[in-house]
Amino acid sequence: MSSTELRRTALDATHRALGATMTDFAGWDMPLRYGSERDEHVAVRTRAGLFDLSHMGEITVTGPQAAELLNFALVGNIGSVKPGRARYTMICREDGGILDDLIVYRLGDTEAGSLHYMVVANASNAQVVLDALTARAAGFDAEVRDDHDAYALLAVQGPEASGILKGLTDADLDGLKYYAGLPGTVAGVPALIARTGYTGEDGFELFVQPAHAVELWEALTRAGEGVGLVPCGLSCRDTLRLEAGMPLYGHELSTALTPFDAGLGRVVKFEKEGDFVGRAALAEAASQAEQSPPRVLVGLVAEGRRVPRAGYQVVSGGAVVGEVTSGAPSPTLGRPIAMAYVDPTHAAPGTAGVGVDIRGSHEPYEVVALPFYKRQK
Repeated sequence: MSSTELRRTALDATHRALGATMTDFAGWDMPLRYGSERDEHVAVRTRAGLFDLSHMGEITVTGPQAAELLNFALVGNIGSVKPGRARYTMICREDGGILDDLIVYRLGDTEAGSLHYMVVANASNAQVVLDALTARAAGFDAEVRDDHDAYALLAVQGPEASGILKGLTDADLDGLKYYAGLPGTVAGVPALIARTGYTGEDGFELFVQPAHAVELWEALTRAGEGVGLVPCGLSCRDTLRLEAGMPLYGHELSTALTPFDAGLGRVVKFEKEGDFVGRAALAEAASQAEQSPPRVLVGLVAEGRRVPRAGYQVVSGGAVVGEVTSGAPSPTLGRPIAMAYVDPTHAAPGTAGVGVDIRGSHEPYEVVALPFYKRQK
């Protein structure tokens, strides 16, 4: 494969047969949309959507000191994660800058005294995370392995997701908590069934062997026909996560920001035993955030129809008070929305006089608390 050739998932031919518009995403040829991205978004909010997420990076960490390694390498307390559970966390640089946000699954023991974890990284940062974990493993009795090629990842998200999956598996989905995973079979295909997602809806992510991806996609499609399941691309995934106030690396998260800058200081666990990469810098960032945060992540809802984009300036009284990190039309709210980092004096919901500079025009926006949308449980 040449350096410019895009990687393709095991479902590539399926996407093309469905007429998907494909796009380059982090070096992968991925479906952007199949038809109307708005219709796909609404389907996930009201019925169910089926996603191919096989571009995500899976990294296996095993060994007697796997937990100690992950506690040192990541900001969270991974040692407290029980078998079958998962945790949202981050990997940071020594200066506290965010390298990536991650989900870590504890899959149990591989043999006596040897623990088994799977770290799931964003596609754009998979190699960076792999390299960092490998470097940080020095001195630990643990192995770090790139297992991306061992998995295809499908996601079923939406109110009907549980019902669709229940017809295809004997696994105890009712007993499967949010941020938990269990091994099972779905439509006869061996899978790790995880109750996780990036849409703000209930749903499941299914890790399977690539050879089984097409078979599972087709089975899920058939099972969801009666309740309005549709294939969904990356475009609606972005608007769904934006409505749910979920950060996206490269937008709300970057090496220039610490978890405290992003309002996600809760993922940093200073109380865990031992040192971890970035501890000193993050302690300083925590103290600064408590006293006077330089910027606060807020939601913005348009009073008009013009859509803000990442990088647009947030203004008030003729002065720049922040910057948009993500923006899009919201199918659920029926108006454009954005996330933005703004000065603390303009961060309170309802702050008057705030706008976004859209090509020289200062469009009025309402400051709101995140998330924009929260599902009814």
